Amino acid sequence: MKIKLFGTRGSIAAPLGNKAYLEKIQDILERCVDSFITSREQIPDFIENLPQYLKYTAGGDTTCIHVTSSAGKHYMVDCGTGGRVLGDELMGTDFGKGKGEMEFFITHTHWDHIQGIPFFKPVYIPGNKINFRSPYPDLETRLINQQVKEFFPMPFHATASTKTFQTLEKDQVLEFPDGMKISFGPLKHPGGSYAYKFEENGKIFIFATDAEFTGDDLGLVRDMTPFFGGADMLVLDSQYTLDESFAKFDWGHTSYTMAVNCATIWGIKTLVLTHHEPAYNDKKVFEILEEAIEHKRHLGGSPLELILAREGMVIDL
Repeated sequence: MKIKLFGTRGSIAAPLGNKAYLEKIQDILERCVDSFITSREQIPDFIENLPQYLKYTAGGDTTCIHVTSSAGKHYMVDCGTGGRVLGDELMGTDFGKGKGEMEFFITHTHWDHIQGIPFFKPVYIPGNKINFRSPYPDLETRLINQQVKEFFPMPFHATASTKTFQTLEKDQVLEFPDGMKISFGPLKHPGGSYAYKFEENGKIFIFATDAEFTGDDLGLVRDMTPFFGGADMLVLDSQYTLDESFAKFDWGHTSYTMAVNCATIWGIKTLVLTHHEPAYNDKKVFEILEEAIEHKRHLGGSPLELILAREGMVIDL
């Protein structure tokens, strides 16, 4: 399966502003001077050796991921502002011709996870089929309410695609004709949230955004091992530093420290840190990755690989 991240920011979109952009340019140019770059031929190596926070941006769009099975079937989880970009990309495929079908899973309906739906172009194209699946029996009503005339000019059901809704039952496992198997499990978050597990060709990918695990939850974490245990890749809410997680207790998000602890307990092979705090700039977000790697070292003996989620990142599993 192929996974592409279209939104990695938590809570509210946080686009790169002019001040932060100019600070990056200045930092890069100062390093260029210090490195005595005198020819164009030196530029590729110079860029390759830049710190990650200068070479990349974590991104400012809110949560959206796209999963493509080995047979080419389309799945997505959530549609924050990153969903607009995914929709634009899909318009170059069958979705632009009214021949696309999307299996659309919702973790929960806080704004940053559904606010991109009105800007998701495939939903406006007649002939496209969007299959909404979630544990929420009133999901259709929630999406209709997001697009009432007081909040958005186009009503949800005025969009031209065909839409279906399935309420997932506890412990239900979905098996699709392409061989993809999808299950789900509850997460600790105000108002509720769910993780989704994708299994195909012996590989396991889990997406678990908007979850709060603290040091008091270690028993709960261990109890969740049957669902999370041994996954090849876990994309997990890691919004806060440890100190900030104490200050924002019960806000529904996890520190990178606890994210590493959880992944270690569950025997995860690769942990992807996501749902980045909107107040953090790229330098701070990438520092969190380095601190998470250092924390893993202190735990000792874990083969866990750590990656920072970045908009546009593509992962083949």
